[in-house]
Amino acid sequence: MALSADQPSRRTGPVAAPDPVGWFLTPAQRGNPHTVLDRRHPHGLAWSLGNRVRPLVHGARYFRELYDAVEAMGPGDLLLFTDWRGDPDERLDGPGSEVGPVFAAAAERGVDVRGLVWRSHLDRLAFSATENRRLGAEIEAAGGECLLDMRVRPLGSHHQKMVVLRHRDRPERDVAFIGGIDLCHARRDDERHLGDPQGMPMAKVYGARPPWHDIQLAVQGPAVGDAELVFRERWEDPARLSRNPVRLVGELLHGEDRYAGPLPPQLPDPPQRGSHAVQLLRTYPARRPGYPFAPRGERSVARGYRKAVARARSLIYVEDQYLWSVHVARMLADALTRAPELRLIVVIPQFPDQDGRIALPPNLVGREPVLRLLRAAGGRRVGVYGLENAAGTPIYVHAKACVVDDVWGCVGSDNANRRSWTHDSELSCAVLDTDVTAGGSWARSLRIELMNEHLGEAAAVDELDDVGVFDAFREAAARLDAWHQAGGRGPRPPGQLRTYSQPALSLWTRTWATPMYRLLYDPDGRRPLARWANRF
Repeated sequence: MALSADQPSRRTGPVAAPDPVGWFLTPAQRGNPHTVLDRRHPHGLAWSLGNRVRPLVHGARYFRELYDAVEAMGPGDLLLFTDWRGDPDERLDGPGSEVGPVFAAAAERGVDVRGLVWRSHLDRLAFSATENRRLGAEIEAAGGECLLDMRVRPLGSHHQKMVVLRHRDRPERDVAFIGGIDLCHARRDDERHLGDPQGMPMAKVYGARPPWHDIQLAVQGPAVGDAELVFRERWEDPARLSRNPVRLVGELLHGEDRYAGPLPPQLPDPPQRGSHAVQLLRTYPARRPGYPFAPRGERSVARGYRKAVARARSLIYVEDQYLWSVHVARMLADALTRAPELRLIVVIPQFPDQDGRIALPPNLVGREPVLRLLRAAGGRRVGVYGLENAAGTPIYVHAKACVVDDVWGCVGSDNANRRSWTHDSELSCAVLDTDVTAGGSWARSLRIELMNEHLGEAAAVDELDDVGVFDAFREAAARLDAWHQAGGRGPRPPGQLRTYSQPALSLWTRTWATPMYRLLYDPDGRRPLARWANRF
């Protein structure tokens, strides 16, 4: 039977609502006194209370809910979105639900549609400049406004993935969608993990329709006002959208080198909807000239994780696309060393997303020292897993989620690497449940939902303590590994879990791949080449 999200975790001590002060950052701990984000809260708080937060696991679920919500909007309402990549023909639900036409139709109905999409690098480098421009053009033609934003650090990107819907006369319908899911191809998968029919090229092992695991949050309540403020700070930045002289000429020819139009005044925050405390965490790089709202940058994603992980005593559960950075791994390793009963479960892609002699080794170089450091600190208290669907096709893990001791949960756009914690713009949503009278918590419910999918029928009891959960993952992966090693004879064991195995790299491969990894995937080493690339 599956794990039960409604029953309390078997930990010693009384079940009590956590104090947000002990888990969330204070305004001073955020380290960015220039933002209005924390000053808008009463009593000096750096978070909002009274929210309802629902995890939307899988892109198909998120896209369907987003489609229904946008279709219900009318004149005077406000639609704001930020994106790393946007494919205007990506379907949110089925034929006729393509992102570009849906947003454009909303603008034609009188909805005020504003977008900030990363300008992106060149398509021939496997990025999405053309598609991002097309999405913006469709919205602009319908009367909306969509800016291609390249105000980033060297080799950086705007990686925030958010849609905010405000309703002029129906504030109870206000919602902010925050997480790791872009409005683009390959994301519309579901629990069967057959892949989005509108796939995108990836490593051959994932096939033509790569199975995709991802998470977005639907946030209702006062935190919607916080999400809107995050958008407004970026929108109202008076700096040019790009400093690259070549791009400036091209954007002048396309009519894209312009400043944002004024936004309507921000409405009062929507009413309280639940018992969830929400803190928005961000990354903004230190750059010149700096952002007006973060002239020295902001690293509250990193600081928020460090504060929560420092309290870990029993179980840290992580789902991440990369887990590449030694700096992040050292934080987890320190927690494992400090707390001898602490266990760490990590779910990552079984294979990198790119094939080839050039792309593959740098991916693996970044992960090798991370795994070595974690296993040295935690030994058998560390479990690292990949996923596969029922047909044996690997599932690409794009989720960015963390649960600490079933108290603090976080979902967002940031990956567990230094790039996301210092270099790109990121937005994540940390959640605490201030009402645990029912015996559960939001963080536990999120963990159980994710684990139920990965374990399938492999969980033998309704409720497992943290040691039991850790062992259930290890045993489920071992059974599926053994089944594959035996040539797939007999019934396939339940679940998706495979023990992660790091391919060996030769000394020569490591020698040339390491500097490439540092340049492309960890560019905040402040190397001269990275600084020079700032304008390109």
